[in-house]
Amino acid sequence: MFVGESGVGRIIRRTCEVIRELGTDEPDKVRAAGVIDLPTIQRYLNFHFSVTIDLFGSDQSSNAATFYTSGLKGRFEEGKRQDDHRLRDATYRILDVADGRLVEREVPMLNALNEVLRDDYIRDSVAGVERWNRIIEKAGLPFRLKVPHKAFNRRIGTLSGIKVNPEGRVVSEREWNEKVRDWLPSEEDRAFVASLMGRVIEPGKFANWIAPPMVGINGKPIDFEYVRFD
Repeated sequence: MFVGESGVGRIIRRTCEVIRELGTDEPDKVRAAGVIDLPTIQRYLNFHFSVTIDLFGSDQSSNAATFYTSGLKGRFEEGKRQDDHRLRDATYRILDVADGRLVEREVPMLNALNEVLRDDYIRDSVAGVERWNRIIEKAGLPFRLKVPHKAFNRRIGTLSGIKVNPEGRVVSEREWNEKVRDWLPSEEDRAFVASLMGRVIEPGKFANWIAPPMVGINGKPIDFEYVRFD
């Protein structure tokens, strides 16, 4: 997670620098200065988080149980788990949908191993987002990034059949359609971000929308010529 976390952190740091220089966090003015405003970063966070946690698969999976008992699948830091590692009698609480509402249900852990891994990843992601928030806090800005609810924008498993806002509230199809542009990147957001993607190859120079790294690779100076084009 370090590479992605540090890269996004540099984008956030640059945005905070520009906000302080401008004396405003109005998205239009921040964008006009050539950086990505914080609400847009939040929408991208919502999108990438939701599609990434879908990659862990369905919340209940007989294949996951089979692979685990065959020794082909494990939990995060399996060796540090304080149980018998067989999980034959263990259970796990997952989210389910009942009468249009989110409810918790206890199921055999062997069948919920995708969900176990997903929850471990979510905890790791929350910690990473808090490190980004420390960048914003250090800049003296009140904005805070948030990890959306794990039922938000799901396309795989039980939760794919329900619309949930980033705070975890079930919403109607109409409300979803009315507010989705506030929650996920719009076509305009994507076009704006794409417009910033220009080539910068001069050593020591960086695109305007991202801050330089704190240190160079292997302790080299920031303007070290890592790649030669001659």
